[in-house]
Amino acid sequence: MSQSRLTLALEGHGFDLPEGEIAVFAPRAGADLGALERARVRIIQPNRVDYEAFRRAGYACDVVEAGRYGAAIVFLPRAKQLARDLIARAVAVADLVIVDGQKTEGADSLLKECKKRAEIGGVLSKAHGKLFWFQGGDFNDWRAVPTQVDGFVTRAGVFSADGIDPASRLLAKTLPAKLGRNVADLGAGWGYLAREILARETVETLYLVEADHVALDCARENVTDPRAEFHWADATTWEARARMDAVVMNPPFHTGRSAEPALGEAFIAAAARMLAPTGQLWLVANRHLPYEAALRERFGAVEEVAGDGRFKVLHAARPSRVRRG
Repeated sequence: MSQSRLTLALEGHGFDLPEGEIAVFAPRAGADLGALERARVRIIQPNRVDYEAFRRAGYACDVVEAGRYGAAIVFLPRAKQLARDLIARAVAVADLVIVDGQKTEGADSLLKECKKRAEIGGVLSKAHGKLFWFQGGDFNDWRAVPTQVDGFVTRAGVFSADGIDPASRLLAKTLPAKLGRNVADLGAGWGYLAREILARETVETLYLVEADHVALDCARENVTDPRAEFHWADATTWEARARMDAVVMNPPFHTGRSAEPALGEAFIAAAARMLAPTGQLWLVANRHLPYEAALRERFGAVEEVAGDGRFKVLHAARPSRVRRG
């Protein structure tokens, strides 16, 4: 097994990490942290799926940083504004900052920008990516702040941070006037669909289920209706306390840069498990995603009820919680 950039840097470049805890910002599940002393590591991860993966592996985990750390390691995300925010937050709580990321995640450009603000201690290039480290520097202007978009609060790094997602808008226009008493919004994001659902008749409780703690915090600001309940959870494993009359979702289909339709299929399976026998699923997806087969495995009736050249809205009824065949 090839060594990660972090392992090579710590074991081959002759520098010691300062004493104290090590804050590791935004590592994805499976990231190689083997060169670090596990007892000193605190994972800073707002994504519930990755958070739980590291917690099961025996790491201490927090949603946000707190206090001072001996060092901070930043794993670059795809969103540049979020990457800048993570670096600024790392600089604010640790003297030594290590940044690791792929070229496709902007590692080269961020290295150039950091060189203008701090003295770079070293750079390691490997596997189409870069790792570099530095101390000090003024990065306060990189801190992300909440923004107002179309009357909603969003933050850097959340899905569709720049405006209402067109697929979600299409789904909202397609939803019927009556959805039933108990409704779940799986992958609720920052709350656009939740507001639309709560405008429908009959809804008594809406469960907003979202794995991104940052997006869910935005949703708490955007959706103030007392019928809304907020759940920081993996929608594919979340257990509802009651059978749902309807599930509404615009499921994610990417992990990092890789398209994974299986993620959306897992959302479909979760919806089938939580729906009442008379419950209905309303789903929007990119037109190329092959969700119809997964829906027919879990539902007795499936139809496309709206769409355009980019998106399709699928409606499914008569759920089965046992896979056929």
